[in-house]
Amino acid sequence: MYQGFKAPFNLFLTAYSDTFANLTNLVNMKRIVLLLITCAAFFYAEAQDNPLEKDSHKKTFNLNNRPGDHFMLQFSSDNWTGMPDSIKSHRKGFSRGFGLYFMFDKVFKTSPKYSLGIGVGASTNNIFFEKMELDLKSKTERLPFNAVDSTNHFKKYKLATSYLELPIEFRYTSNPENYNKSWKAAVGLKIGTIVNAHVKGKTLVDKNNQPIGNYTQKINSKSYINGTKFAATVRVGYGIVSVYGSIGLSNVFKEGVAPEMKTYQIGIAISGL
Repeated sequence: MYQGFKAPFNLFLTAYSDTFANLTNLVNMKRIVLLLITCAAFFYAEAQDNPLEKDSHKKTFNLNNRPGDHFMLQFSSDNWTGMPDSIKSHRKGFSRGFGLYFMFDKVFKTSPKYSLGIGVGASTNNIFFEKMELDLKSKTERLPFNAVDSTNHFKKYKLATSYLELPIEFRYTSNPENYNKSWKAAVGLKIGTIVNAHVKGKTLVDKNNQPIGNYTQKINSKSYINGTKFAATVRVGYGIVSVYGSIGLSNVFKEGVAPEMKTYQIGIAISGL
């Protein structure tokens, strides 16, 4: 009789453990999500009619020249939160990211200074390492981060990931009639799905960093990478240029295969709205 209940009981414990881990991750994200909700609520409240304000006091805007869609480009310096010292000590070089999006802009009729931006696009993240290699083709449960200080290694080495993404933004524009000469701010979210993940090494050198050969290695595998990406975003600027920031709400790697690390970005955004 005991054996008959053992398998279902173990299954229940596994499901309970997974659920508890997911709840823990949600709690860790709470502050960021609450901040976004607060900002979004402020935007929404400001965009509504003020019942105490008379119609004669409301300023009207001519938005005939304002486009309903536009492209947005983002260039960023990328990094990971939560890196243990064993990985952080090998995290070198200028890690960079790029995003390109086609956005639709929906202006709030009751307050044209506020709008909602929704779009689709793609992004890439590149994290560079020095004297460390990631074995994406490993058959082990955990992803090996191999230090190669005392053996042959690549002079340049990176982990690159690419995503298809759906961004959404709550936006403020100080001058809706002349958006190219206006202060702007936006908070939002990105939801993405992974398209490609690979490690790439260039120029093989020995332990003393002496060149061995002009050799390039590229290994593709998504087996250790989290397939879904969530990120909170913010940008503030003037005209078409903004300072851009992003913090990941999901881990870079699947649960249990690597330390819990999230991507954060700081950079420049170029956008018409």
